[in-house]
Amino acid sequence: MTEPLLSVRDLSVDFTQGGHVTHAVRTISFDIGARETVALVGESGSGKSVSALSVLKLLQYPAASHPSGQIMFGGQDLLAASDDELRTVRGNDISMIFQEPMTSLNPLHPIEKQVGEVLRLHQGMGEADQRARTLELLNQVGIREPEKRLGAYPHQLSGGQRQRVMIAMALANTPRLLIADEPTTALDVTVQAQILELLDDLKRQQDMSMLFITHDLGIVRRIADRVCVMTDGEIVETGPTEAIFGDPQHVYTRHLLAAEPKGQPPRADPDAPVVMEGDQIKVWFPIKKGFLRKTVDHVKAVDGIDVTVRAGQTLGVVGESGSGKTTLGLALSRLISSDGRIRFAGEAIDARSFRQMRPLRKDLQIVFQDPFGSLSPRMSIAEIVAEGLAIHEPGLSPDERDDRVVAALDEVGLDPETRFRYPHEFSGGQRQRIAIARAMVLKPKFLMLDEPTSALDMSVQAQVVDLLRDLQKRHNLAYLFISHDLKVVRALANHVIVMRGGLIVEQGSADTIFDAPETDYTRALMAAAFDIKTSAAGVVSQ
Repeated sequence: MTEPLLSVRDLSVDFTQGGHVTHAVRTISFDIGARETVALVGESGSGKSVSALSVLKLLQYPAASHPSGQIMFGGQDLLAASDDELRTVRGNDISMIFQEPMTSLNPLHPIEKQVGEVLRLHQGMGEADQRARTLELLNQVGIREPEKRLGAYPHQLSGGQRQRVMIAMALANTPRLLIADEPTTALDVTVQAQILELLDDLKRQQDMSMLFITHDLGIVRRIADRVCVMTDGEIVETGPTEAIFGDPQHVYTRHLLAAEPKGQPPRADPDAPVVMEGDQIKVWFPIKKGFLRKTVDHVKAVDGIDVTVRAGQTLGVVGESGSGKTTLGLALSRLISSDGRIRFAGEAIDARSFRQMRPLRKDLQIVFQDPFGSLSPRMSIAEIVAEGLAIHEPGLSPDERDDRVVAALDEVGLDPETRFRYPHEFSGGQRQRIAIARAMVLKPKFLMLDEPTSALDMSVQAQVVDLLRDLQKRHNLAYLFISHDLKVVRALANHVIVMRGGLIVEQGSADTIFDAPETDYTRALMAAAFDIKTSAAGVVSQ
């Protein structure tokens, strides 16, 4: 047998904080061969990212330590290597793509400077050579008209474009091993398909190996040659991809494979009362230019859309980033200004000011995409959930308010005894349940759910979907469910509208949209979500 490119043997990782030791990874071993893709799969907290970061010693030392293990690459133990020796490996022989490009790219520097820095530090290139190589790399990773993007800053690029820039930086020095840590988690399904196809093509072109970190088994099936399944800091099963999917041996692997959101939404009742109705909703943002900042054009984020949401039912709004999904939801909730008629529970609200909307806020609640960003880190869970009660039901006594908080936490499946803890002490799935409890404690009629499962593991997604379906049935709630994850939408929505560029491309019952889509764009979304190998990547431009 040929020598593996990377060999990890008995690797352990401990974290020490305040005298407490956490055993994050425990004696794991795996190999990556030449031109091979190995997927490290597991849920949040399983230790997969920590293991990947250990390869290049990118953990926060001395808080992190390695009680045991070797990481052999090119005859060298990277764990025992000095900082100078590691610098020759990082970026040259082994590169890494991180999960969130917006936090990995420097917001103060244009793209040309950030890609060029890699070339200057590792290859000593001058400015002219840097620019030529940067253009070559941006073109290679599929960024259109790269000359126009050289001066762009990260916030001026889409999520898919930012991820492509990260890939360009990682491949600048033609590494032998690429570590990709959840590189598609926050991307739309079609963009995700494009990025996976790009990575696969570049791997073949450059005879490169890849360590792919993910919790999404659909991606693993598409891209990996072999799979290592991790949980609680240990690799519990490893083998060829087909064997893992076809005949999983470990109970945890079977749990992951069965974790996709399932079930059907409550049956649609065409006679149910209309809770939220929008007629010709428009949200246009002005484009101002010149010294006098005259309006020369508009970004038509939402351009004349009709919406109806009935009690006990879910309207799914799907589309890619920038399609106008969230803007539509914010307009209906009267959190941003819009044109068009909006009626809530039979009452016109489009002419109401934000102050006049305040009495209705308890009936109109929102659950945001990132619970960690929407929960105050300075407030306990009890304070977070009770905050709305203090505003909308000030007559409650402290004991009555606490009883309502306990009931809300219990309803969303959280132990009320944990209510005096803070958000950072909870997992992602638990934080999302807290966000749902904060909304439900006010007993709303309408809930806008903005990508509430996109950052969660598959099994946690399934749990949150079951919870939302149960709450809807119990309280006859109307949901506006915004998502690019079509599997989750299928499990929740009765009616679906597909948006692109501020317009409705297609709409209809969920069964019709999913089983017999009429437009090329909708078919491309379905292909990317449910059969990623056949996704029409070319339909959606970057």
